[in-house]
Amino acid sequence: MQENAGISIEWNTMSDSLAEQVNIRIAGGDLPDAFMGVGFSNYDLTNYGADGTFINLDPYITPDIMPNLSAILEQNPNIRSAITMSDGCIYGLPAAEQMGTAGIGKEEDYSIYTIPQFSMINKAWLDDLGLAVPTTLEELHTALKAFKDNDMSHKFYGNDAGTTIPMSTGFDQWCWGQNIFYAGFGFTNWPNDVCNDLVLQGDGTIQFMCVNDKYREAVTYFHDWYAEGLMDVEMFSQSDTQLMSKCQQGWVGVSTWWYIDELMGDYAKDYVFLPVLAGPDGTRNVTVRTGGGTNSGQLSITSVCQSPINLLKFFDQWYTGENVMQLQYGPIGVYFTQQDENGVWNSITDAEAQAQFGKSAGELKGEYEVAGPKLILSQYYEENFHMEDRAVERLTDLYDYWLPQVTDTSVYPVDCVFTIDELDTIDRYKSDFESMVSEQEGLWIRDGGPTDEEWEAYKQMLSDTCGMDKLLEVYKNAYARYTEA
Repeated sequence: MQENAGISIEWNTMSDSLAEQVNIRIAGGDLPDAFMGVGFSNYDLTNYGADGTFINLDPYITPDIMPNLSAILEQNPNIRSAITMSDGCIYGLPAAEQMGTAGIGKEEDYSIYTIPQFSMINKAWLDDLGLAVPTTLEELHTALKAFKDNDMSHKFYGNDAGTTIPMSTGFDQWCWGQNIFYAGFGFTNWPNDVCNDLVLQGDGTIQFMCVNDKYREAVTYFHDWYAEGLMDVEMFSQSDTQLMSKCQQGWVGVSTWWYIDELMGDYAKDYVFLPVLAGPDGTRNVTVRTGGGTNSGQLSITSVCQSPINLLKFFDQWYTGENVMQLQYGPIGVYFTQQDENGVWNSITDAEAQAQFGKSAGELKGEYEVAGPKLILSQYYEENFHMEDRAVERLTDLYDYWLPQVTDTSVYPVDCVFTIDELDTIDRYKSDFESMVSEQEGLWIRDGGPTDEEWEAYKQMLSDTCGMDKLLEVYKNAYARYTEA
């Protein structure tokens, strides 16, 4: 790639105390032409752009200088929005790993993270009890009660008496939480989102669901299930490995996970997906989410660089499918060993890697992977290199089973860019806000509530102490800029 760009790069590597070394060099004015693989935050990029350390790359992202990247940004305006800072400048090239349904040949591209929790139920137990797969929360309640009353783990699998756990999940956990069941009340408050309880409505309005009356109805409703012994008493404290152990011993009737086989082990054949369950008033609405974020902290050019154009011509080559697959995994002839009839590359197997290199395929990848502005688009999995089988399975389930049940795909983008003042506001309030919401949610499910008085006091606390109104204003303004960009 250097030869193609007509340049030669002198690589100056910094391995230990990277952030400290970079800060020292910038503060002392000892600048290289560019920084690669550092992982600057948007806060850093904005600051270093404002003081002139980093140059604005936007004028260089043109069909003449960077044809590959400019074409990608033309086709994916969301990526341009994600790397455009609040001052309208671009101080770093985009990096992201998309894995979506376009990668398995589907017409529309949805991230593998769109619905993180797949809910599942033991259909063998249902059949034994003469019950259909539930389609509503009320029907699920009936099934869970039957699982408990008939001690199905003991009756059906011969486990010790009393081992049946009708439903077991974590609490507000990524792929193994209880959140998918809130869809019966019109929302799902996924953990690990830009802000856990922030929801973009179909009409473009933004709100925190944790102060919505539907949220109050949901936690009140599921307290009744918890009080009846239908939800695992250890849901608030157990780890994912503890949940997996219970499921793989045949104790659990209903749970959530990335997919069925991994969670249920030898019992997986007895389980099927639950549909999105309708709530007491017939509502069923899953709040979808975006995929992994796009960042621009992996390649920034400094003010001392005398030839940004030539350097960017070099990095533009990183934005082709066949090049980025080698930068991410390893070279053709080492990590990628053969092509199928469509010219799509297959990666080396563990057995082949052990025989040729004395290490696993994962270890081989770790040896060759390059840090930098790598942008792996979903279509590269269809056009350039094959996706792993488990990801294909999950994306197929997502597209064919779950997405047809989603009525509104509006989602607050995880890639919104914030100003320095907005980042300060988020840093000041977000953690306390989310902790307060999560703590109260858990207490209400476990102990019951909230009363009218508790509900009003809770909303007042979020507003007065936890900065809810200030946070909402920040997220609204950032979203407005994102859609404009």
